[in-house]
Amino acid sequence: MKANNLRNFFIPALILSAIVCSLSSISVAQETYPSRPIDVVTHTSPGGGTDATARAVLRGARQALDANMSVLPRAGGGGVVAMAYVNNRPRDGHTVLAITPTHLFAIARGQGPLSIDDLVGVARATDDPIVVMVRSDSQLQTLEELIDSGREQPIKWGTTQIGGVDHVAGAILAQKAETQLSVVPFAGGGEIVTNLMGGSIDAAGLNLTEALDQLTRGDFRALAVMSEERIPVINDVPTTVELGYDVVFSTVRGYLVLEGTPEDRIDTLERGMMESMQQPEFQDYLQGSGLDASSIAGRVEWDNQVRRLYNDARAAMISLGIIQED
Repeated sequence: MKANNLRNFFIPALILSAIVCSLSSISVAQETYPSRPIDVVTHTSPGGGTDATARAVLRGARQALDANMSVLPRAGGGGVVAMAYVNNRPRDGHTVLAITPTHLFAIARGQGPLSIDDLVGVARATDDPIVVMVRSDSQLQTLEELIDSGREQPIKWGTTQIGGVDHVAGAILAQKAETQLSVVPFAGGGEIVTNLMGGSIDAAGLNLTEALDQLTRGDFRALAVMSEERIPVINDVPTTVELGYDVVFSTVRGYLVLEGTPEDRIDTLERGMMESMQQPEFQDYLQGSGLDASSIAGRVEWDNQVRRLYNDARAAMISLGIIQED
């Protein structure tokens, strides 16, 4: 009799528990998104291209998503600190990682907590070719003169960090040109600009978003663009390809979340960011940086590019001996 009473008690209890769990799941699924502020985590100090681009994107995205969105710098370790921070946050769409190839290079080196399969693209904001620059008062007038000078004494080359895109781009160029490079790392693009102007380094691979003002004012001289085609805003500057060096590197800046983030929230983020970047204010930002609307890409194109960049980065680092092939 007691057994029957216990059975009669537990069966309704189990049913009630199932109902509660079901209602809880429905509540989560129906939760308004975004329900709290969205952090866009960057890996460099304020003032560089990554910071400026993120702030330009968020100006319109806040309105498009009706959300409080802010840039959250987590500098250090070539993107590893930022990736570790994002990895420790809930995968609910309220934490977005702003990435450049630097993050992919770190993953290729086996640094940090993430793998390429953890990344899910949301949108790309810029596709910004690297430009080899020197100070305007430098005696070096051409890329060939820079390369020749490196054969006598290593070129002091400013980079954001060892193993980053600007480091690897310079190292691959030096390798193909049979010259010497001495890498000088800094915390971000803004510091490279400051030190190039101050004479602490000889040259750097910078993006137009970081140094267009200095080029326009005549503080810097552009020697070559690491791309297959010339950039319209500096159309008199030759490309590395036309100069005989098959070295093509670009700093793309885009946004992603981690695998496991609900699909509908990724779609919402993509819609908000794309709407922001299609507004005149962001288009003016691109134009002012020497770029155009072709820099912008949605989730599918950006996600595919992230994987291509990772594979290309890994191949380049194997070629340089930075990592070993499996």
